[in-house]
Amino acid sequence: MSVMIIHIVVSLLIALGFLGAFIWAIRNNQYDDDYSPSVRILFDDQEPNNQNS
Repeated sequence: MSVMIIHIVVSLLIALGFLGAFIWAIRNNQYDDDYSPSVRILFDDQEPNNQNS
């Protein structure tokens, strides 16, 4: 039974670590990209390079 409690505590600590990393990324504007969406339409799609030798 004590093993289950240890697993629950460890999993909660890991989840809190991921939540902290996500909040840090949001606060440091890691997900803000104002430039790319406005110019994405200007770039052509890349065509596959088909070289038959």
